[in-house]
Amino acid sequence: MGRQIALFSAGLGVVARCAITIACVALICMTLVEAWQVFARYVLNDSPSWTEPVALLLMSAAMMFGAAVGVRNEAHFGFFLVVHVASPPVRAVLVTIARIIIIAIGGLLAYWGAVLLADGWEVRMAGAPLPQGLYFLPICVGGALIALFALERLLVAPAAAPRGEH
Repeated sequence: MGRQIALFSAGLGVVARCAITIACVALICMTLVEAWQVFARYVLNDSPSWTEPVALLLMSAAMMFGAAVGVRNEAHFGFFLVVHVASPPVRAVLVTIARIIIIAIGGLLAYWGAVLLADGWEVRMAGAPLPQGLYFLPICVGGALIALFALERLLVAPAAAPRGEH
């Protein structure tokens, strides 16, 4: 069982590197899109309509993929002071409960992101020739990654305290 968990964790390491790469590329592309918007508006006097919806989509991708990797690295928001002052048995319970809550939140984001993705796929984005449902793709995939990475933390280090509070 330990070998399977190690392989699972190694595979998720590759997924996490891909996710952080996607987040970084999305941020760079968002910067380029916004730079084009400013140039087109103030130099060419012709503001393109597609830049705002594309920038929002890229920001959503950067945020969700970055948040998922933050969950894997346990660099997310938490009440670390409470965990830090708790005794080791209580600490283990608190950390386990937190990881289960993160799995549930990631699952809900994935599920409702998929529902909204499918529901809005036939509708066109205002200002861009893309499906409106595309806005929810990063939420769906990012939510699934959040749940998966939290599950990994639960399996790999079930009683360990989050890294942020050492």
